[in-house]
Amino acid sequence: MTTIDLTGKVAIVTGGSRGIGKAIALAMAQNGASIALVYRHASEQAEQTLKELRDIGCDAEAFVGDVSCFDEVQQQVAAIHERFGHIDILVNNAGITHDTLLMRMSEQQWDDVINTNLKSVFNYAHACTPIMMRQRQGVIINMASVVGISGNAGQANYAASKAGIIAFTKSLARELGSRNIRVNAIAPGFIDTEMTLSLSPEQKESILQRIALRRQGTPKDVARCALFLASDLATYVTGQTLVCDGGMS
Repeated sequence: MTTIDLTGKVAIVTGGSRGIGKAIALAMAQNGASIALVYRHASEQAEQTLKELRDIGCDAEAFVGDVSCFDEVQQQVAAIHERFGHIDILVNNAGITHDTLLMRMSEQQWDDVINTNLKSVFNYAHACTPIMMRQRQGVIINMASVVGISGNAGQANYAASKAGIIAFTKSLARELGSRNIRVNAIAPGFIDTEMTLSLSPEQKESILQRIALRRQGTPKDVARCALFLASDLATYVTGQTLVCDGGMS
């Protein structure tokens, strides 16, 4: 039976300083991967995550930058490639929310969410794809959301960005399959991260009643999905969206 072994692989994880990104970085490191940790603002958390990665023997480096800036991402990926020599796994995890009803939503709130969540996926895929094509192998994992499938009141910008990621994933998988590059998405549901801290106990309980497993998901639950998609257990899986929501949808 094939096991998960990422020894010798190099993984870029955007938004990797905390939450789901941190859990994915640690899980991949524990299974042998080297990690390029990308973050934008949370420098103290990034340093802590980097320390945890190195404490388990991982060859890891942190890279700061604006994931929504095309030129900056090109330069950053070039630096990562020079540092590690190859790039095998790309996890597009960076994301933000600016939740409000559309009639109250500013243009800036729309643009910030679309640029951080969706344009960043284009930016990193665009920068990493030529490298993976020359290697004739690679894995791209894009973080979507169940909201991108079902929609949600007050999250038109976030839902649009995540639906765009799902469509982008399907299209890119068709473009890159012949080069042995697999592209998949993960759609988490109600996960215990900083994004859910603002919910009241009543709101959380209402959501839990809609989840078949009757519990909130954890970043580790999502990280296990990413491990599967990155591993040889998923060598015939591409263009798919793996829903990780405890049965909510």
